[in-house]
Amino acid sequence: MTAANLQAGNPQLIATDEERTLFTIPGGVHPPENKQQSLNSPIVAAPLPGKVILPLSQHIGAPSLPIVRVGDHVLTGQLIAEGDGYVSLPVHASVSGTIVAIEEHPLPHASGLSDLCIIIESDGKDASIPMQERPDYRNQSAKSLLDIIREAGIAGMGGAGFPAAVKLNPRAGCSIEHLIINGTECEPYITADDILMQERAQDIVAGVELLSKILGEPKDVVIGIEDNKPEAIATMRETVKNTPIQVAVFPTKYPSGGEKQLIQILTGKEVPSGELPSSIGVVVQNVATAYACYRAVRYGEPFISRITTVVGEALAEQRNVEVRLGTPLSDLLTFNRVNEKKLSRLIMGGPMMGFALHSAEVPVVKTTNCLIAPTKKEMPPSPPALACIRCGLCAEACPASLLPQQLYWYARSEDHEKLESHHLFDCIECGACSFVCPSNIPLVQYYRSAKGKIKQQEIEKEKADRSRQRFEFRQERIARAEAEKEAKRKARQQAALEAKQKLAEAKAAAEQHSEATQQANSDDAITNALAKTQTKTTDPKEQQAKLERAVQSAEGRLQKASARLVESQQHTPDKNDKFAAQVKQAEVRLTDAKKKLNDFLTSTNFSTNTSGTSSTQTQEAQNEADKDKERLRLEKAINSAMNSIEKTQARLAEADDEKREKFEKQLNAAQERLQKAETKLAEFMNQLETTAAQEKLQTLQPATVDAQPEPDTPMDAASAAIARAQAKASARASMSEEEKLKEQIDGLTKRLSKAEEKLAAAIEEGSDKQEALSLGVEKLKIKLQQAQQQLEDA
Repeated sequence: MTAANLQAGNPQLIATDEERTLFTIPGGVHPPENKQQSLNSPIVAAPLPGKVILPLSQHIGAPSLPIVRVGDHVLTGQLIAEGDGYVSLPVHASVSGTIVAIEEHPLPHASGLSDLCIIIESDGKDASIPMQERPDYRNQSAKSLLDIIREAGIAGMGGAGFPAAVKLNPRAGCSIEHLIINGTECEPYITADDILMQERAQDIVAGVELLSKILGEPKDVVIGIEDNKPEAIATMRETVKNTPIQVAVFPTKYPSGGEKQLIQILTGKEVPSGELPSSIGVVVQNVATAYACYRAVRYGEPFISRITTVVGEALAEQRNVEVRLGTPLSDLLTFNRVNEKKLSRLIMGGPMMGFALHSAEVPVVKTTNCLIAPTKKEMPPSPPALACIRCGLCAEACPASLLPQQLYWYARSEDHEKLESHHLFDCIECGACSFVCPSNIPLVQYYRSAKGKIKQQEIEKEKADRSRQRFEFRQERIARAEAEKEAKRKARQQAALEAKQKLAEAKAAAEQHSEATQQANSDDAITNALAKTQTKTTDPKEQQAKLERAVQSAEGRLQKASARLVESQQHTPDKNDKFAAQVKQAEVRLTDAKKKLNDFLTSTNFSTNTSGTSSTQTQEAQNEADKDKERLRLEKAINSAMNSIEKTQARLAEADDEKREKFEKQLNAAQERLQKAETKLAEFMNQLETTAAQEKLQTLQPATVDAQPEPDTPMDAASAAIARAQAKASARASMSEEEKLKEQIDGLTKRLSKAEEKLAAAIEEGSDKQEALSLGVEKLKIKLQQAQQQLEDA
């Protein structure tokens, strides 16, 4: 049967055991076994070491996190480092003593690199923490049993070191039908599992039953053993009688002990590339792992020791030793009486998949199943590598049906894409290709190096992707924030536009209403008033009354402007400039009104002594009209500047940081225009006063004039108005909302009445202010209606 047929899903039947059908695997080799020399004596306990070195990374997954400090005293079995995440394991003290260091120390690895380790100096007492025995463990749930195994720190003891609890908890949707216990131990020299099955079969079988319970009692539970272990086979078969566990024996061939290869031999199934055995309903555990799980659950023993084969012709004693984790290999060599002169090198693991160590001071870890101390004759140095002759023996020997020759070429040229397309990561690094290579090319070393480089590239790519994602997320967040700002800005603009539209609609409605009212009710009155205006003669009493009303109106405006200024100082300081300007404007108008009244009274008293032609009077009237026009122009400039200030302040409040500086400049410019306009108006009014005084001196005749009471100066009136406004604001602060609304309604009613009187007077006089007064009346009516509605709602 060819490898292609096997990959197509047609495994070859090789034997029929008493209870099951067995299948072959592609490739494989038959290296010298060299197992007998370590099976001549039973398991021996190694003496307690003077110190132990416990790495925080003895398993596949995240390193453990230390929970002890230098100087702490610990007991045997005490937790000294906890697992960091789901795929991680805790570490326990293997001896009692004192923590003397938590530092970098060389690890048992082909690279010889160092990693963080906890170093304990033994006190020689081996004082242990209390162990929690569980005679009723069969009644516990699978989850609680898994927690016990995880907390005991048990990793796979066949060599990979995958956390046992993770492997016994397959992902959702994976129904486990086969539980395979690996007792193959196909690697030359290693006999740790063999001697364990011979001497401790009862605990192994109890552990297998425990694992079966955790996995939900799979229908097929089998222990696979190669036929080169007759004593272990006999012992296990005797032990599993009256249990649903099978013992399957198959021909010896390396690497039958590989996880995927053993699954194919016992079930005929192949694990898909890149998948786990659980994806096809299979879980595989080592016999030593099953033993450790049982001891942890039944007797509460954490994983602090293991069986290790110590073998090699440089040792006087070649045997299997139960050794504490963290024991320096030098102590183990001394215990087996090493001959330093004969020792050529030190190998951890078997001769096929193991690696040479750089120092004997590295510790025993959870995956240390063998230590070989060979002589130079036993394991001579590898001969130099020659050129590949393309013989194809490596492809025939590969148990994964790969193309080692092609992988070798791609690894040398660092063609990572081709390596992955040729399934480099399906290589189990068994060393069969290197074993049969006539050119002595270290193929496995090339594959290991290529795997490391690819993984490093993936790590760097993942980092770069994370950085890119963070950058893109930041850019997206900034864009989203800008979009939100723009949306808010547009919303404010839309709200302002809608407010303007509503104001325009209200103004249009007021104008339409005013026109309709005037057309319906006041046509005759307007006609009569216009006729009367055209025909009436100048009456001094009416003129005096008109001027007195103008003075009263100016005083009222000054009082209101002063009140608004006081309220602004208390609540809206940013509008102080606007209201101060209104106060100044009201003061100027009051001064002008009083001056006109005073001039009128003076001219009336001296009218009998005044003479002039009609042309002179016409010129004087034209001069007065020009003065009024100039005054109105300056007042209009002040109003324009005040409106500009108000609008700019509103825009400044809504503006973002980019436009704020622009609006601040506009605001400063508007304030400067207002100040200049006010200055010009004040100068103009002073000039009028000076001109009027000069004219009065020229026209006065020696006569006795009744003393006229001098009106109050504008500053006295303004001070009085401000005082009254402050008193009013103080009283208003103590009012309730309802009282404030009532007061507002009273004030609006009075203002409306006065406005209607002014409108009627303007119509009667034919004044050009009729339209403005009509619009003011409508606005006051709208405000009054709104205030009345608010009072009703309250």
